[in-house]
Amino acid sequence: MRLLLMGTPPFAVPTLKALLCSRHTVAAVFTQPDKPSGRGEKLSAPPVKQAALKHGVPVYQPEKLKAPEWQPVFTELKSDACVVVAYGKILPQWLLDLPRLGAYNVHASLLPKYRGAAPIHWAIANGETVTGVTTMKLDAGMDTGDLLLQKEIIIGPEDTSVLVHDRLSEIGAALMIETLDLLERGAAKPVRQDSALATYAPVLKKSDGLLDWEQDAAALHNRIRAFNPWPGTYTLLQGQMLRIWKARPAGAPAEPLPAGTLLHHASGAAWVACKTGFLQLEEVQLENRRRTSALDFLHGIRLGRSQTLLLGR
Repeated sequence: MRLLLMGTPPFAVPTLKALLCSRHTVAAVFTQPDKPSGRGEKLSAPPVKQAALKHGVPVYQPEKLKAPEWQPVFTELKSDACVVVAYGKILPQWLLDLPRLGAYNVHASLLPKYRGAAPIHWAIANGETVTGVTTMKLDAGMDTGDLLLQKEIIIGPEDTSVLVHDRLSEIGAALMIETLDLLERGAAKPVRQDSALATYAPVLKKSDGLLDWEQDAAALHNRIRAFNPWPGTYTLLQGQMLRIWKARPAGAPAEPLPAGTLLHHASGAAWVACKTGFLQLEEVQLENRRRTSALDFLHGIRLGRSQTLLLGR
């Protein structure tokens, strides 16, 4: 089949590579415009653009798909289907209708659960132990199209969003090839989503990373895994931001402590009291300092054995 690939971030790159290695033809790639990045604010090409150019695939970067000049471009490319993977823009109805077989998406959840922009992060943050990828036919709604194929994976107790992202991107690429093969043979069997079962995964905000020590230790551990590296999880220590890179649930001292109490435990570890249980900090970063081990952090702030400080203020 003659295909168009629409995608932007690293999650879409494995699908592009899988398509290029398949019997299908990628006629063109559409991705978001280059954006400034780094201290010098130099323009940086999206990962999908970089991969496409390496393989000699034409790349288009519309600012707005609804601009009148783009419909003739898509029409001239005469595609059988459009493959959409984390493109980052809503497709207008004319584009959904234009390809002979329609437009198809790889979504990083087991739809209808976790519709939206950040399904991997919110699945981990909410303590899910199973997630997966779904291929679906796109419609005008937000991740509401008919389902084609799904594949589950286990979320391990120490998995971060980065680890799950990388696994799902590869699985999603293979699942899209399988989906296209079914479409080509006329063997695809779309299934309507049950919207009553839908949950949502909204765009992440910096404020989502603020840790509330009045939550259980397990829930906070999930958020630390989910929001690493973006937006990152953090608390306050005497008015300074303290970023928590890595932690794990711990035991409990002989006596309970108020939620948010940082304790230099007798074992030498940094523990923080939660609503239920304790977190043992492993890697942290104090504002304007380097990322470091929790033990070095305790020495840096000169918190002696069995001494405490209150976090969150």
